[in-house]
Amino acid sequence: MSARAGGALLVAGTTSDAGKSVVTAGICRWLARQGVKVAPFKAQNMSLNSFVTADGAEIGRAQAMQAAACGLEPVADMNPILLKPGSDRRSQVVVMGRPLADVDAMEYGAYKDRLRRVAVEALERLRAEYDAVICEGAGSPAEINLRKGDIANMGLARAAGLPVIVVGDIDRGGVFASLYGTVALLDADDQRLISGFVINKFRGAMELLRPGLDMITELAGRPVLGVLPWVEGNWVDVEDSLALRTDPVPAGPAYGAQTLRVAVVRLPRISNFTDLDALACEPGVVVRFVTTPAELDDADLVVLPGTRATVSDLRWLRERGLAEAVAARAERGLPVLGVCGGYQMLARRIRDDVESGAGEVPGLGLLPAEVEFGPEKILGRPVGTAYGARVAAYEIHHGVVAVDGGAEPFLDGCRAGSVWGTTWHGAMENDEFRRAFLSEVAALAGRAYTPAEPGVSFAELRERRLDALGDLVERHLDTGALLRLLEEGPPAGLPPLPPGGTMGA
Repeated sequence: MSARAGGALLVAGTTSDAGKSVVTAGICRWLARQGVKVAPFKAQNMSLNSFVTADGAEIGRAQAMQAAACGLEPVADMNPILLKPGSDRRSQVVVMGRPLADVDAMEYGAYKDRLRRVAVEALERLRAEYDAVICEGAGSPAEINLRKGDIANMGLARAAGLPVIVVGDIDRGGVFASLYGTVALLDADDQRLISGFVINKFRGAMELLRPGLDMITELAGRPVLGVLPWVEGNWVDVEDSLALRTDPVPAGPAYGAQTLRVAVVRLPRISNFTDLDALACEPGVVVRFVTTPAELDDADLVVLPGTRATVSDLRWLRERGLAEAVAARAERGLPVLGVCGGYQMLARRIRDDVESGAGEVPGLGLLPAEVEFGPEKILGRPVGTAYGARVAAYEIHHGVVAVDGGAEPFLDGCRAGSVWGTTWHGAMENDEFRRAFLSEVAALAGRAYTPAEPGVSFAELRERRLDALGDLVERHLDTGALLRLLEEGPPAGLPPLPPGGTMGA
């Protein structure tokens, strides 16, 4: 089984969160298991979940996960353009792993020609090195108001001659209309690249779905390449907060005395919330995302996570009454953890002339530290020790924290009483450290929880979940058709659908 050198295809979706990232990861893992030298690619990613490569470049966290599915160390070419929203209108533009500018939606247009070249060149380098490159689109290819300057979906597919498969989320409803409408809204040249459909998140009777599969194939002139079943809890480093669960969680009495309850404040610009994935995997630990003071009442640990907008989200924290609730917990000696932006909020003072331009603002004052935002972003893969355990992590921040004294060191941050703060992301993925930290949290909270022995290996768990995605692709998709697309490109003679249009570049 082989794919010709440089073969590539694009996994697009009818909507955000349709499953593009996990389908891409699943195809990557399946190909890697067949001995194909494969790499992931996403030309332009808008996400606040990011990762730092070994050489200090910042890319989307989803592409780092997809690289793991391929058995690769991630590199900047896998995600050459990353947009990190700081507000509803402005984003930081990260190009080849380094910040380029902060722009609004209209200003971004001035960069499009340059960025299109960057994206195409990065893809060309990967295609020259690997047998196959599985590209992930962004949002939907049928966002016709954005098509003219598109560099992530059909703009990329046209520039590189990529066959495109479109993933539809049946759990949202209206999947057949979404699939057909996605193709119909494209112009004829774009339509010629749409080579098949994948239906995702199906739970039901295939006998009832089968007529619809036959009808969409006839109507759209493209085959359905498979139906992926709904699999509860098979997350892998989700891309953005759209995928965060917001279901109500029962209050304390629903849990036993040995259950450890972690409340993560869902900040408006929450970033790198994948830091908490490893906690959620521990037996006896329940992690929930919260937005009100009342939801902190029964928590054993409150986490202030990373954020792309520290000062703005700190103001939101105060407006919601959460700042007062967090401070009250600390006064009672109950555990509070701040990570990156959350750590900065715990300081006495924040000076920010860079990210928000707000100047000096008071922090929560729960740690003896001050924060100064610098123009240069700090990117790194630090290694240290805590609780006698080795900790490997990564850091991404403009804010530099200076500890005044009177605090214990903690992962290049500090600790005062029951309050910890660190700039390091991913620390909880270190198994020995995580279990030691949770043991101390439980002791401070008066909880009978003890970590399971021998405990969870988070790295092994991630590998099992990536294997499960590869299994889904192998069992439920037409893998022969996928290989033909990689080997031969888009099939000839795909019919155009009315009404079509003239949106293409």
